[in-house]
Amino acid sequence: MKRSKNYKAAVAKVEAEKQYECADALLLVKEMAYAKFDETVEVSVKLNIKKNHSVRDTVSLPNQFTAEKKILVFAKGAKAKEAQEAGATYVGDEDLVAKIKDGWLDFDICVATPDMMREVGKLGPVLGRRGLMPNPKTRTVTMDVKGAIVELKQGRVEYRADKTGVVHLAVGKVSMDAAKIKENYDVFLDDLFKKRPSDIKGDFVKSIAVSSTMGPGVKVSVKE
Repeated sequence: MKRSKNYKAAVAKVEAEKQYECADALLLVKEMAYAKFDETVEVSVKLNIKKNHSVRDTVSLPNQFTAEKKILVFAKGAKAKEAQEAGATYVGDEDLVAKIKDGWLDFDICVATPDMMREVGKLGPVLGRRGLMPNPKTRTVTMDVKGAIVELKQGRVEYRADKTGVVHLAVGKVSMDAAKIKENYDVFLDDLFKKRPSDIKGDFVKSIAVSSTMGPGVKVSVKE
């Protein structure tokens, strides 16, 4: 794979086998960013889990860094009104289900009341592929519609381990103060460690790395 001169210059600043303290790693990621756009800072955590383990949840990051997301709520009656008053971008029931079946996808997050899931479930092939299907595990299937919308607007994000046991999560932008990125990082890691399956032997976390959109990964000390 061919790499650009900028990327090679960035890689030269990283000690390949060194595990940096998080604060130092984030400063290095910011220093190495070279794209003309505001790159996203991502943390990648390799977990010691088995295929039957599910590590998935949501976490509210204290420092927001993305544009406000469009929230769609599937609800009826009083709960639909609650969603509208809480600031949902779109609210509806069967009408929205039909609209999505026709190809409309101008939203970022879906929330649904439990009574709507029979209809919403029909959208599995569409929403599931895009990671948009409401799920009780991520508190997007709930009767507390207002609470869900408020948390999502405040920066609640979902994370999950992929098939290789790695969790990826964006925790900031390179333009942000490094201390604010680290605060998001700390909140995420603290929440992730609480998801350790009870039958895991040895260390739950194998490795951690941080990187920007275009830059190389920087290993972070797991002991820290």
